Amino acid sequence: MKLLVTGKEGQVARSLVERASRFPGVTVITAGRPEMDLADSAGINRIISTADIDIVISAAAYTAVDQAEDEPELAHTLNATGAHAIASAAAARDIPIIHLSTDYVFSGASEGRYTEDDATDPQCVYGRTKLAGELAVASANPRHIILRTAWVYSPFGKNFVKTMMRLAAERDEISVVSDQWGNPTSALDIADGIIHIAERIVSGGKNAPYGLFHLAGTGETNWSGFAEEIMHTSHVQGGRKAIIRPITTDDYPTKAKRPANSRLATEKLEAAYGWKAPQWQTSLGEVSRRILAG
Repeated sequence: MKLLVTGKEGQVARSLVERASRFPGVTVITAGRPEMDLADSAGINRIISTADIDIVISAAAYTAVDQAEDEPELAHTLNATGAHAIASAAAARDIPIIHLSTDYVFSGASEGRYTEDDATDPQCVYGRTKLAGELAVASANPRHIILRTAWVYSPFGKNFVKTMMRLAAERDEISVVSDQWGNPTSALDIADGIIHIAERIVSGGKNAPYGLFHLAGTGETNWSGFAEEIMHTSHVQGGRKAIIRPITTDDYPTKAKRPANSRLATEKLEAAYGWKAPQWQTSLGEVSRRILAG
């Protein structure tokens, strides 16, 4: 099974390259800039139309949440127009697409976990462009899997876990928002889930359960609770530890509005594909060890 992943340096793309070695017969091909640019529809079509692949994994995106408020056109071009070009090129060859989206498509006003059937209402440019990308992919390719995920971290690139561990080495106390709730999700787990889903799609063909699903770490917390667990895990593993001081969203204003609650229900994915992410604390332990090891 050959997977073409958009993006080379993203957390999910790098995790897929690594995790593929655990699955016999799975090959991951990455395509990113300069040869594949989300703003270049012709280039996207050229690569996908000629590649020897079974499934396209649409992982590349504009993810600078606050910066998107100043660059809405660019964010839309990459997250919506680019996603549509990828899905269309795959559809032209009757190739399925697995497209990654975000918890930011929800307003955060709900008190419970969000299901795939709940109404979307993104409150920031990033969320709106990712929702537009979902709709574009679904309309362009009937053989689509859209995976909403949340609070992604890994041993790669920039993310919350690496930031907290770095700050712990620089200061004794870190202020972290405590009134935003969600599901910390390891990109390594996302990669495992994607490969599992892809194998089912290849074996099931057109009878595979396509559609919209939530894929997120099992369990929930707020950002300060996440930070406290990072400190605990790092300290147990020999790293530095800082005191986490809970603050409110109002105490830490950002250009883009984040959802107060973006907890995702993942039962639909488990029922359809028989796969569930580990408890987020367990996955954090693996990632923390690797970051400390350098």
